Amino acid sequence: MHPAFSVIFFTVASGAGFGLFSLLFIADTFKLGGGFTPAQLVIGGIVALGLIGFGLLSSTFHLANPKNAWRAFSRFRTSWLSREGVFAVVFMPLALVYLACIGFDAPLWLRETFGLLSAVLAWITVFSTGMIYACLKTIRQWNTPLVPANYLALGYASGSLLLLLGAVMAGLDTLPYIAMAALIVSIAAVLKAIYYFWIRSPGLTPTINTATGLTRAKVKLLDTGHTHGTFLTQEFGFQIARKKAGLLKIVVFGLGFVLPGLMLVWVFNERDGQAAAIIAAFAGIAGAAVERWLFFAEARHVVNLYHGAQRC
Repeated sequence: MHPAFSVIFFTVASGAGFGLFSLLFIADTFKLGGGFTPAQLVIGGIVALGLIGFGLLSSTFHLANPKNAWRAFSRFRTSWLSREGVFAVVFMPLALVYLACIGFDAPLWLRETFGLLSAVLAWITVFSTGMIYACLKTIRQWNTPLVPANYLALGYASGSLLLLLGAVMAGLDTLPYIAMAALIVSIAAVLKAIYYFWIRSPGLTPTINTATGLTRAKVKLLDTGHTHGTFLTQEFGFQIARKKAGLLKIVVFGLGFVLPGLMLVWVFNERDGQAAAIIAAFAGIAGAAVERWLFFAEARHVVNLYHGAQRC
């Protein structure tokens, strides 16, 4: 699949924003590390909503006619894209009410109620984003529960690193935030490794034989029906060399998981913790961006079998 920058930015930014907001609610509820002040919680919430808002806005740039984006909301019963949009829209006012409850010192039960609803909706929205791709049976690399699991894990990993940065800047006890980030980043790394091994399983790869149903002999396409590139070959026929993909996977793990892990140790040792927390947060987000580019670049639509590819 052709990796579109707008979609990459959308999924990475909104995932980090939703993850940050959910974890901010947890930090507020359990007063982790001594607890953020109301002003700090509001600032963190605004940062999270900013990431979400810019991410959602960028997603419309991939549409042929962005002004018709509102039509996606009309297929809630059958479309994960529609569900994602509806959940995101419902999340926004609830999140704003939660931040208002913090800022105006509303009763605790009201604050906790809106915070919990916002956190749950954030989780559901990121899950829906992953399911947009996981429900596509025509792309084997996406048609797996590992896709929404990875979307959730990477979004919350980025959010946890941003939350750690906030805790360091606020002067809180960073131990619970380090533990949280280490756990989520480790889970994300394991899930990503499992996903990369799974998509390389040769027995699950569709071939031109399975596409035509002719399995007793080797089928070979003699004529693709066109002499130049088409929309299908441009959007669905993007190819990346296996060597390049392997190098990018090393970058994903090095930049997205190993470097943040080393920075967490640095923060734990309290040696210029703020600089280490900044590096961890930006490295995690950069690693997620590379991962997302590779997620699209390695996807092979079965339509390629009818345009000269022997397997997908």
